[in-house]
Amino acid sequence: MDKNCRSIAVLGAGSWGTALALVLARNGHDVRLWAHTGAHADALSGDRENRRYLPGFPFPESLGATADLEAALRGVRDVLIVTPSHVFGELLSKLAPLLSARGRLIWGTKGLDAASGGLLHSLVENRLPGHPMAVISGPSFAAEVARGLPTAVTIASADSQFAADMARCFHNDVFRPYTTDDLIGVELGGAVKNVLAVATGIADGLGLGANTRAGLITRGLAEIVRLGNALGARPETFMGLSGMGDLILTCTDDQSRNRRFGLALGRGASIEQALAEIGQTVEGVRTAREVHSLAQALNVEMPLCAQVYAVLAQSKSPGDAVRELMTRTLKDEAVDLDRGPPRR
Repeated sequence: MDKNCRSIAVLGAGSWGTALALVLARNGHDVRLWAHTGAHADALSGDRENRRYLPGFPFPESLGATADLEAALRGVRDVLIVTPSHVFGELLSKLAPLLSARGRLIWGTKGLDAASGGLLHSLVENRLPGHPMAVISGPSFAAEVARGLPTAVTIASADSQFAADMARCFHNDVFRPYTTDDLIGVELGGAVKNVLAVATGIADGLGLGANTRAGLITRGLAEIVRLGNALGARPETFMGLSGMGDLILTCTDDQSRNRRFGLALGRGASIEQALAEIGQTVEGVRTAREVHSLAQALNVEMPLCAQVYAVLAQSKSPGDAVRELMTRTLKDEAVDLDRGPPRR
């Protein structure tokens, strides 16, 4: 065990935060799982499992729950944030007076900053400057991770030592982290794939078939690459776990909330009805607006994401969105893949 990882705070007791906390605790680490409310923390402590978001997986003895943020962080160097993206910045502000001077931050949040529409690492740099930071992402449903099914993810950080330390913390015979220094690419893949999962869900809800789904996934990947190109990410990152891997998983399996949300819309549900049916955060709803704004600001063409935005924010019908996509001007696939500003 790496000595830097003996005590780890996991901030966010939803399904994904709980699954990652289970991996760490099963690996022998002392894990403090922070819940937003006292009632939820009490339930976690009393039930010794997360019956609300990830039922059926007992907590190891080394996994404790609390709603006291200061207590969760006491004596801890490494902090894993797994909250919805729209509260990520608020949590960083709360962390500022509590985080150890040696503290290191890693997050499993997939989305963009709700206020600026930018990538989350920029928010960390502004709110908590000087602390090593990383992101963990990849094709990983919480329930399958909790069940101990084989899973591979990516940990990205400009600090190679931190990335390696966290990879060792998570690594076991069923959970394999890879490392990279392309923080932008890994963050972007994890955010935009949620919007594209809504798109494929809508198409399947409309009954458009497997051909359409495959086309949407492929063209969606092209959109991620174009946006990544404009932001300075490496294109090869999007061919890996946090890009293509996560995109395929989220677009094709009904464990994905974003896909299920799109399915409901395609079958005629309203946005409100679809959200109520899911009952948990659907990151793609908020991210669709943020990706649309970012693409416009960078002059990057992202027609699939634009149509999802139009359905969610401009009351366009799913059927009209599909028709508009299919009647776009014909173009060369290779040229279209690279459309966008040059890499910085």
